[in-house]
Amino acid sequence: MDYKKAGVDIEAGYQSVELMKKHIQKTMRSEVLGGIGGFSGAFDISSFKDMEEPILLSGTDGVGTKLKLAFLLNKHDTVGIDCVAMCVNDVICAGGEPLFFLDYIACGKNDPEKIATIVSGIAQGCVMSGAALVGGETAEMPGFYPKEEYDLAGFTVGVADKKDLITGEDIKEGDVLVGIASSGVHSNGFSLVRNVFKMTEDAVNTYYDALGATLGETLITPTKIYVKAMKSVKAAGIHVKGCSHITGGGFYENIPRMLHDGVQAVVNKNSYEVPPIFKMLSVDGDIEEHMMYNTFNMGIGMVLAVSQEDADKTIEALKTAGEAAYIIGSVKAGEKGVVLC
Repeated sequence: MDYKKAGVDIEAGYQSVELMKKHIQKTMRSEVLGGIGGFSGAFDISSFKDMEEPILLSGTDGVGTKLKLAFLLNKHDTVGIDCVAMCVNDVICAGGEPLFFLDYIACGKNDPEKIATIVSGIAQGCVMSGAALVGGETAEMPGFYPKEEYDLAGFTVGVADKKDLITGEDIKEGDVLVGIASSGVHSNGFSLVRNVFKMTEDAVNTYYDALGATLGETLITPTKIYVKAMKSVKAAGIHVKGCSHITGGGFYENIPRMLHDGVQAVVNKNSYEVPPIFKMLSVDGDIEEHMMYNTFNMGIGMVLAVSQEDADKTIEALKTAGEAAYIIGSVKAGEKGVVLC
């Protein structure tokens, strides 16, 4: 008996690392010290010594059951983008700049080509967010995961000057809510999605005119990364008072996370066009409106709170960054929460 006969192929692990190196190299920043394969990733923070009070920010998340769709489609090159997005979008909500990222892949069987494909997506997400991929772990766990399946998670560390943190403390009545468009369902609510739509090859490969794509192509679309968008807003000199990443829990759970007691977010649901995939989910799944807005992003991936005089300038800055953005509501005095109208 040996480790390979027990289900763990050490040589496959070495091969995976070799195949992923070219992808990882694309993410490197000047602050990264050392190469790939060490016991830890090293990052030089001396370049941030000019900050008055440098603050480290961290975020961790996974892709969730969206991976079931990736298995069905046999498409593994974009879920890494989802993984990075779920982490870095949380860090930028606090005003941070993502610095580096580490991933964790757990699988039933280490297929070097598949693992390298997954990492290629992670690397692409890192490039999009300006974060270096400084390390990770691929755990082959026979008997724990089916041979063809895997789980994917990661975490990121970012930095911000304390004076630039987005805290929500100065949000007040009359402030404007700006919504940045999502790319679709992103990476939340897939346990519900998979119960609404049949998860069969025929079903996910069916083309819908309303979607302009197959169901599978629409659902597998990776989560948007908003790092460049937030940098564009900052470069325009706009003071972002609050920021919410619309993930699991939708509007009702996530928007209040940027609010303090005594103010509420009033969102006009007709201020933008809800993407067709959400309409399909609502109709096909017989899901009532409150549950839709309490589960999905409904076409808005991030919400910013800015002063009224900065609202139009914020929209323009986001458009400059290539994002569709809308004024979706305002802040009112009242019980902390969200009012949909």
